[in-house]
Amino acid sequence: MHIRDILSRDATSISFEFFPPHSDSAVKALEERLGEFEALAPSFVSVTYGAGGSTRERTHDLVVRLKQGGHLDPVPHLTCVKQTEAELEGILNRYAKHGVSNVLALRGDAPADDTFWDPASEALPHAADLVARIQAFNATGVHPDKRGFGVGAAGFPEGHPETPNQLRQMDHLKAKVDAGVDWITTQMFFDNERYWDWCERCALAGIEIPKIAGIMPVTSLSTLHRMAELAAGTTFPAKLLRRLDRFKDDPTSVEQVGVQWAVEQCNALLDQGADGLHLYTLNRSDATRRLVEALGASSAAPMREQ
Repeated sequence: MHIRDILSRDATSISFEFFPPHSDSAVKALEERLGEFEALAPSFVSVTYGAGGSTRERTHDLVVRLKQGGHLDPVPHLTCVKQTEAELEGILNRYAKHGVSNVLALRGDAPADDTFWDPASEALPHAADLVARIQAFNATGVHPDKRGFGVGAAGFPEGHPETPNQLRQMDHLKAKVDAGVDWITTQMFFDNERYWDWCERCALAGIEIPKIAGIMPVTSLSTLHRMAELAAGTTFPAKLLRRLDRFKDDPTSVEQVGVQWAVEQCNALLDQGADGLHLYTLNRSDATRRLVEALGASSAAPMREQ
């Protein structure tokens, strides 16, 4: 279903993010959890690439599998790092053939094994270029939905590590929107004030499309430190760190504190009119289920307009 129809249908969208499994055993583990994710009736699920597109084929295979299953509407990440225009054309054709309705357009991470990599060397150097390329594909009418793919982009309420100048960063986001973005999904954040301030700055820049808030519950102290590495610049409020430190020797309690913090975040966001919630699941259904259920329903479905 096209993202415009999803956001029109659902009074409050709640979506999940999966990462493609790196091994056969991880594939099996995710397959065993899919039924639990399906029971939560998310508006859609996004599927990531690994750094530099390292899990590209697993992403494609998982997306097609989810689409064929018919219970989870997949939104694949699509990046332009280390990809030719011909490769991107092939990916878009494959997704269109299988009825995938939406993609999340990202530049992608710099390749870890190439210290001399320069974005200018790419066929499509920036995410805005990728958005424009997807819209050009849409104009061909190949996609069974004559609107083509719905196109999403990433937003960074606390800044992007490669663009510390936040004025320039907002210019980059506006360029993506002007190229044809339908919605924005944000990087994870733990301080809602950062999100709302960013939304105000978006409004000042004339960015008025839906902005879905990215939330990731802390499930362990090791996960917390990994988040800090992956999302450089993210603020971890002292109140959250104090709560986690109180139970640092009790992993079960640490996870409970993390989930409860995310519940408080999500309720406050919904109370103040956030366009939707995007939950970074780490492919873990238990923490996601507890979070969704704590928002006041056994699944996301009752939050949809009837």
